[in-house]
Amino acid sequence: MDRLSGLDASFLYLETPAQLMHVCAVMVLDQTTMPTPYTFDSLQKRIDESVHDVPAFTRKIRGVPLGLDHPVWVRDRQFDIERHVHRLAVPSPGGYRELMDLCAHLAGLPLDRSRPLWEMWVIEGYRPDDANGEERVVVFSKMHHATVDGVSGSNLISHLCSLEADAAPLALGPKQSHPRDPDKRELLGRALLGIGSKPVTLAKVLAPSAQMITKSISRAREGVAMAAPFSAPRTSFNGTITGHRAIGLADVSLQEIRDIKKTTGATVNDVVLTLAGGALRAYLDERGELPTTSLMASVPVSVRETSKRTQGANKVSSLFTKLGTDIDDPLERLEVMAERNRHAKEHHNAISADALQDWAEFAAPRVFGLAVRTYANLRLAEKHPVVHNLVISNVPGPPVPLYFSGARIEALYPLGPVFHGAGLNITVMSNAGTIHVGAIACRESVPDCDALVKHFPAELERMRKALAARA
Repeated sequence: MDRLSGLDASFLYLETPAQLMHVCAVMVLDQTTMPTPYTFDSLQKRIDESVHDVPAFTRKIRGVPLGLDHPVWVRDRQFDIERHVHRLAVPSPGGYRELMDLCAHLAGLPLDRSRPLWEMWVIEGYRPDDANGEERVVVFSKMHHATVDGVSGSNLISHLCSLEADAAPLALGPKQSHPRDPDKRELLGRALLGIGSKPVTLAKVLAPSAQMITKSISRAREGVAMAAPFSAPRTSFNGTITGHRAIGLADVSLQEIRDIKKTTGATVNDVVLTLAGGALRAYLDERGELPTTSLMASVPVSVRETSKRTQGANKVSSLFTKLGTDIDDPLERLEVMAERNRHAKEHHNAISADALQDWAEFAAPRVFGLAVRTYANLRLAEKHPVVHNLVISNVPGPPVPLYFSGARIEALYPLGPVFHGAGLNITVMSNAGTIHVGAIACRESVPDCDALVKHFPAELERMRKALAARA
């Protein structure tokens, strides 16, 4: 039996019709590299062959009686690839705008919890502006956050990708077995044992948590703590969200970012966050909404290398950092960002890698879900101080071109979930020398994500010119 970790299950409990907890990706494929001419049936068949024996793709959730414990994973014995890989066409004229509208609609649809929590939409007829009118196939994928985080999601894609068009897919490692399907009595018995052990577990996490709070207060007094939550300024995307989505995509050069990193002594992540701060500053300033104080982002951090836990798909923590949206000069913003990030990382490293996962074990299924729905219905996100303005993720991607079922991946744009109180998510991913930027938002909060992401390449150019002028 494979029980969901508390953190994995929390993403199930957080989900409402407006707050959908799946992660998405827009994958643009050059189907002309496929060993045999593209057809939807052949692509669907290749995907089926790659995933049919992989538990992460063929397992579904099963609830525990009375909701006494987190759900468990069981094998979907009626697994059918046709329920997961679907076919669509971009509406005429098949350009970027039509593709974004279609993807935004798909992103706003919930996954079917009676089946494995993923699906792919194969979209035909897309004509990118820079492809001389040639058609491309786009795969819009969705996987529930209970199944993957950034790193594990990238690993799962390896079952479908290869280094050459006609090569076998990359392997995750030894073949995995499907979890055993327990009966109701076993589920109930394990749940009751878990409830009985909760006081002991609570005692184990209280002392480290108290020490963490004490150290955090000390760091704050010394001025070397990460940004404090509930101290962010309010913007138009910090309120109660709806289920409607807007998506915007952009590209920037990874080499140019590395050149700036080398010249300034910053990190790639420092440069990316500085670009995000500049893009947000320009976007809000255009609308007359720029706050006088800096926006603050929640930045997911993988703890896969340091976590002591062996179970669970999500092994992440989070740190808070201010983005310098109150600073116009891009180099000054980068210097401030680098210092803030250094303090935030040191502060984060002083916290147990498993702290978030430990506390998530106490998320009661029924109570947690009820609390989320009440929070949304009462629109409480608009009545308390802003926790953070948005989520920004930086996911490392492949340094060389990859092939998805034989089709070369021209672009891969990741898209994370949005939350009540933080209706904007920006995720960046490197891919064969390019940084792909994906922004997704509540449509009512950010109607035009393109108006935001277009500032990423513009901010990179500003930074490059500022460095040249300084030199």
